[in-house]
Amino acid sequence: MSIEMVRAVLLWCTVINFGLLLCGSLLFRLAHDWIHRLAGRWFRLSAEQFDAINYAGLVLFKTGVILFNLVPYVALRIVG
Repeated sequence: MSIEMVRAVLLWCTVINFGLLLCGSLLFRLAHDWIHRLAGRWFRLSAEQFDAINYAGLVLFKTGVILFNLVPYVALRIVG
């Protein structure tokens, strides 16, 4: 596998993952009450706990995308 192929894969992984992050953020923003009721069937969470857990999940996902997709892509762009 060439460096160009790895760069292309990392770029597309970054784009797709940020798209998923955007969809998840919009879903959380627009369907908050529905998702909270759905999750409330399994877990007893207050709205504040639910918001904190979802926010932490989005932050963790974003950090992972940046760390494992974007940073290696930028490093390969600098080196190559």
